[in-house]
Amino acid sequence: MSRARKNPLRSMTSAALIWAVMLTFPVPASAQSKPLKQIYVGVSSVSMGNIIIYVTKEAKLFEKYGLYADPVAMRGSGESSKAMIGGSIQVAPIATPTVINADLSGSDLVILAHTLPGVVHAMIVKPEIKRVEDLKGKRVGVTTFGSLTDFLVRHILRKKGLNPDRDVALIQIGGDPERIAALKQGAIDAASLSFPGYGIAMKMGYPMLWDSAKEIDYPWIEITTRRAIIQKDRDMLMNYMKAHLEGTALFKKDREFGKKVIKKVLRVDNEELVNESYDIFAKGFLPAPYPNTAGMKTSFEYVAATRPEVWNHKPEEFTDRSFVEELDRTGFIKKLYEK
Repeated sequence: MSRARKNPLRSMTSAALIWAVMLTFPVPASAQSKPLKQIYVGVSSVSMGNIIIYVTKEAKLFEKYGLYADPVAMRGSGESSKAMIGGSIQVAPIATPTVINADLSGSDLVILAHTLPGVVHAMIVKPEIKRVEDLKGKRVGVTTFGSLTDFLVRHILRKKGLNPDRDVALIQIGGDPERIAALKQGAIDAASLSFPGYGIAMKMGYPMLWDSAKEIDYPWIEITTRRAIIQKDRDMLMNYMKAHLEGTALFKKDREFGKKVIKKVLRVDNEELVNESYDIFAKGFLPAPYPNTAGMKTSFEYVAATRPEVWNHKPEEFTDRSFVEELDRTGFIKKLYEK
């Protein structure tokens, strides 16, 4: 049987139709250019302090700058630092004391930014605990040893005259939701919580023993990576910084989008808490988040308790301000806030 001859007119019509569709619905930019670069971003705790990572993800800003970023939930800065040193993640908000301790042990972690000028945390306790002295012999929940909550609790306890290694029992318990549940179940007597975690706990009837922001001068929510990654792929990290800083600008400028992400990521439906969370953090996040070397004194004091050799170093040795500096100098940051 002979094969039917093709109709030239039909072929031309089909080609024209395909071309028209392509013009009407352009091929996505990612398909036209080189593929997105996969990176993994450690999230030391799923909390308001780290909300910009999720805002940036939801707004597809990572893709805008050529990245496909997967946020990976971690249990505190201690776990994040190990994952970064091991090569599992490329960027994470690792607490400054953890970075310093790791580097003194031979690692190459480096802080590119401090995105908040102060820490939004509080010590929430059972109603029967009225004074700091009442914490003696009690169980206090933190994320992991070496994490921010661990650092805050130890530092403030010492400041108030208690020995964190002898007077209390520090217990490692996941994120804010897990510590609130442990408090409710009686597994712990106190918990160091960020916001809205401590707001939720207070509405449940648990009082605040102290507000960490009023007790300690501590630059917060670092953007940390490794020097080896900078040397290998500085462009990737610069693109990450561009995406993160644009995510910050979006959060500060678009209240409704910011609240939408808060509700989705933190699973908070209480409108009052969501609004409070947005107001506190939208005001707090820094447009140009230079590493706060002056504010790192507190971290040095903490590290020095076990590593006195830290005083032989300068804060600048643990930071790299060149990324924020370039984005500031070239006008990138300014343009984000022009409209």
